[in-house]
Amino acid sequence: MRLFTRGVTLVLTLCSAALMAEEKPVGITPDRMHVEADHQGQTIIIHRNPDHTATIDPDFALTSRPCPPFCIQPMHIAPGVETIGELEVLDMLERINAGDDSIILIDSRTPDWVARGMIPGAINVPWTMLNVSRSDPLTIADLLETQFGAMQTDGFWDFSQAKTLVLYCNGLWCGQSPTNIKTLLRLGYPAHKLKWYRGGMQAWQTVGLTTTTP
Repeated sequence: MRLFTRGVTLVLTLCSAALMAEEKPVGITPDRMHVEADHQGQTIIIHRNPDHTATIDPDFALTSRPCPPFCIQPMHIAPGVETIGELEVLDMLERINAGDDSIILIDSRTPDWVARGMIPGAINVPWTMLNVSRSDPLTIADLLETQFGAMQTDGFWDFSQAKTLVLYCNGLWCGQSPTNIKTLLRLGYPAHKLKWYRGGMQAWQTVGLTTTTP
């Protein structure tokens, strides 16, 4: 009889927890539950993990990575480059999903990190492809022209039709997207067409937002 009572109590407790979870949804904002993103031709629903007991991915749980190279980045990476947060990234993804092709969300990490999960709707442009010392001028020029919308005229870059680039990497201790931003600025890319999601994957994971794999 005692075992039966304990079993009933456990079932009631689990049901009560499930009902509490339903009564207390985990929205993005009070009036926004999800955002749709087009990822490689597939629509992915971005939402926050509804499990109230969920914890961060162990890949992003470390607090004391050695510096250098994993040093804390400043809040403002360069004059004119806007630092943005999760809601602004989601706004950009909504615009992209609605057909705005003037914006690109760029994951600046190397493929080994991207394979563990990325923001839906982003494309992967590893920081090494834009790094002058690790890449080559033809590869960089091809990226600027075919993906970012820049044009080369008489040996000079014209960025008047260039796209707005939103770059991120692993978090505020990651230097991959900052390196890309600084390279783009040196090449003449307009600062107002560069946005930096400083929190990156660590902040995205911390608030339980959806990730996807390539």
